Amino acid sequence: MFNVKIRQLSGNEDLPFLKQMSAGSSGFDLYAAVQESLIILPGKWKLIPTGVAIAMPQGLEAQVRPRSGLALKHGITVLNTPGTIDADYRGEIGVILLNLGEEAYTVERGHRIAQLVFQQVPPVQLEWTDELDQTLRGTGGFGHTGK
Repeated sequence: MFNVKIRQLSGNEDLPFLKQMSAGSSGFDLYAAVQESLIILPGKWKLIPTGVAIAMPQGLEAQVRPRSGLALKHGITVLNTPGTIDADYRGEIGVILLNLGEEAYTVERGHRIAQLVFQQVPPVQLEWTDELDQTLRGTGGFGHTGK
């Protein structure tokens, strides 16, 4: 178990504490900390504050991911999904919401806008080489297997 500290930033005491909506949920809901209603027009995006900051131990990352309900019902997603929060970042978590829907979407204070999922990051050491081992796939890239 990893301990992650969360800080509610001043002026956001009215917002709910991050929580998982069920015992089997992977993500913790993030809430909009906008001061007033914010409209995202179709094809546009906005940075939405959440009013929280976190401190994670080394070896963890937090990923900001879309909420499936917003995507299905309104075409709202997270632009840089998943957005990565590094273990050494201590600033406010922001969510870049993108409206892929056909109608304007209004973000209200306290709306659940995204989810935060924690993942372990293994230590990796890169090693330069002149050759890579061969595989059956080889250099086959995007769409190389057909339909």
